[in-house]
Amino acid sequence: MNYRVDVLKMGQCQVRGPEVYWMDRWDDWEELAFYMVLIRGGGKTLIINTGPPPDLSALNARWTGAFGPRGALLRRNDEFPEMQLGRHDVTPGDVDCVLITPLQTYAMGNIPLFRNAQVCLSRRGWIEDFHAPAYEMHVPRKLRIPDDALAYLTIEAPEKLRLLEDEEEILPGLEAFWVGTHHRSSMAYAIDTEKGRVVVTDCCFKYGNIENNHPIGIMESLPECMAAYARIRSEADIVIPLYDPEVLARFPEGRVA
Repeated sequence: MNYRVDVLKMGQCQVRGPEVYWMDRWDDWEELAFYMVLIRGGGKTLIINTGPPPDLSALNARWTGAFGPRGALLRRNDEFPEMQLGRHDVTPGDVDCVLITPLQTYAMGNIPLFRNAQVCLSRRGWIEDFHAPAYEMHVPRKLRIPDDALAYLTIEAPEKLRLLEDEEEILPGLEAFWVGTHHRSSMAYAIDTEKGRVVVTDCCFKYGNIENNHPIGIMESLPECMAAYARIRSEADIVIPLYDPEVLARFPEGRVA
């Protein structure tokens, strides 16, 4: 099975260099983009991540507290999920499956919008980033899993939640594997296309991380990072780092395959 893959922009922000490149670029600012990835094939429509929540105030209060006004997440009116999906003649109701990486509000801020979709996320991450973290988390729970998403997945529609093992086939030609590195819930999604295997992940923020083997600055494990990068380089024909503005330069209009 070969799928079509398109990248849709959901917003952007700026961070200090060491957040992206471990122990480097101390005086630099790095721009990050936030993406939803649209996957279509075999009569199925899937997305990776749902974009930041409609109300950015709580998220931006924390981010600007760390970086000042320059750190605010900015979103144009045409970067809401409905608008970006509409460019491809897709509505939220058309989406059969939502794939999440990681459990953070900027990735899963619109889950209740996709009411016909199964929601897939890491079983390990669901436990270690939410239910039973091994240590105090540096991100408050409401900025990991917003209240409305938590209520939807655990009370209103728990049957929609699918917890993924560390290695799992989602559909023929579409697989998930756990990468850790950034968060306990960080996954890579490998998608077969006519251009080869496309791997989408948040364990590398930018191409410079994986192409130069330079770890991200916000990581929880250097060994996990090195292992993930080695595996992705060996298996992927195309890599989509979920925060690199360069993605839309390499793939004009977001058309990957």
